[in-house]
Amino acid sequence: MRENQTWVTEFILLGFPISPKMQMLLFGLFSLSYAFTLLGNGVILGLIWLDSRLHTPMYFFLSHLSIVDISYASNNVPKMLANFVNEKKTISFVPCVMQTFLYMAFAHPECLVLVVMSYDRYVAICHPLQYSVIMSWRICTVQAVTSWVCGSLLALVHVVLILRLPFCGPQEVNHFFCEILSILKLACVDTRLNLLVIFAASVFILVGPLCLVLVSYTHILIAILRIQSREGRRKAFSTCSSHLCVVGLFFGSAIVMYMAPKSRHPEEQQKILSLFYSLFNPMLNPLIYSLRNAEVKGALRRVLWRQRSM
Repeated sequence: MRENQTWVTEFILLGFPISPKMQMLLFGLFSLSYAFTLLGNGVILGLIWLDSRLHTPMYFFLSHLSIVDISYASNNVPKMLANFVNEKKTISFVPCVMQTFLYMAFAHPECLVLVVMSYDRYVAICHPLQYSVIMSWRICTVQAVTSWVCGSLLALVHVVLILRLPFCGPQEVNHFFCEILSILKLACVDTRLNLLVIFAASVFILVGPLCLVLVSYTHILIAILRIQSREGRRKAFSTCSSHLCVVGLFFGSAIVMYMAPKSRHPEEQQKILSLFYSLFNPMLNPLIYSLRNAEVKGALRRVLWRQRSM
């Protein structure tokens, strides 16, 4: 039977089944969102680089989060925007696999970086006298490198398992990018091993980190409630609330996407969820950190004042 099969060399990204006018409207909306993602995260990176007061472990990890968000959105969104205006919505097999790899290679480190950021806040609030020792620059660098390496290796495992599968048609990917679950539906053989690895990876990279974040913030909340002064409680809470918002947005949408029963979420709803954490989360992260973080707003004022003085 395999001798009579035509092997797929490219895929067709179906995207969103909407009218041409609606596609142009979404093209404009998503282009603005993508531009704001690049601008917002770029400003965060610039402020952290230029302002010495932000040269702390917390903002070191925030800079990694901004790099992940820029890379994450740049991997998926440009192809989606191009498909809005092009009649030919194809993508070759190798670029499709690369898109799948990069999509996971950026998503996994974001989970781990968010965990490390919660641990940083835990140490800062619960063990302030030992903070400089526990969160030394050497330890921070090791944590950041470990997040990137573990995320990339896990993404490589998924891609190796995909490459062992035969794809012989159909070639239509019911998504706006080469999302791993949509690609697996096109394989000609049983993909239970792939789905099992995806579920195990979701437990490792989503449920495990989320539990660690919740444990950290439980200790943080207890410590905040013990602070006597109202101003002290407000300052401690403000340093954590921004990060907690980002954690809720990212982990919530990702867990619903990869761990909720699929029968309850049709493919169109899955596309919307993917769009949420592929485009809107990276766009909202700098907004959350800039609007709710006094240090970031102060750094922006200092940089702008410095430019005016020059």
